[in-house]
Amino acid sequence: MSFTRFLGLAAAAAISLSASATLSLAAPLQLKPADPQPKGLKPGLSVRYAYPSDVKTLSGARAALKRGKAGPPLAGLDYADTDIGQKTLTSERAENVAADIKGYVRFEAAGVYTIDFLVNDGLRARVGGQVVGEFDGRQPCDSTFSVDVSVPTAGWYPVDILYFQRTKTSCLHMRMAPKGSRPTWVANSAFGR
Repeated sequence: MSFTRFLGLAAAAAISLSASATLSLAAPLQLKPADPQPKGLKPGLSVRYAYPSDVKTLSGARAALKRGKAGPPLAGLDYADTDIGQKTLTSERAENVAADIKGYVRFEAAGVYTIDFLVNDGLRARVGGQVVGEFDGRQPCDSTFSVDVSVPTAGWYPVDILYFQRTKTSCLHMRMAPKGSRPTWVANSAFGR
């Protein structure tokens, strides 16, 4: 390895560590509960699907969803990594799927929580008006950066997710825990629509 390449790799590692430290030292994002609090919610999340010919970015997914149609509701956000050929979420297809997911997630207590997502491929997730997960590209089932959020009161918080899956396998999981604990899967029972 050349000395120049070594310096480049060292600089990239330092930038990555600096970004991680900045993210972990940032103040928690302030979430806003739904106002008024919804009553009589059905379980799960609502979803609209579109099937673009070759989706590679969040902007491509958003454009395709202008012609989207409602699909069967999601049970929650715990969709394991699929095998090649298995359908993405509750959609009609395995590949080139864009999804607009909406509903609510319930926090049982006020406090600071850590949230992340496992996603294949792209995702922009908002909870309580804040972006709490984002990846604009293609990847195997892998995590987003963890984000700390401040929940002012127990109750329902709006969920708005833009998601896409390009080829091969897909996954979508939301994980959460009180700050300082290891995030675990959010139970399907925490979601409403």
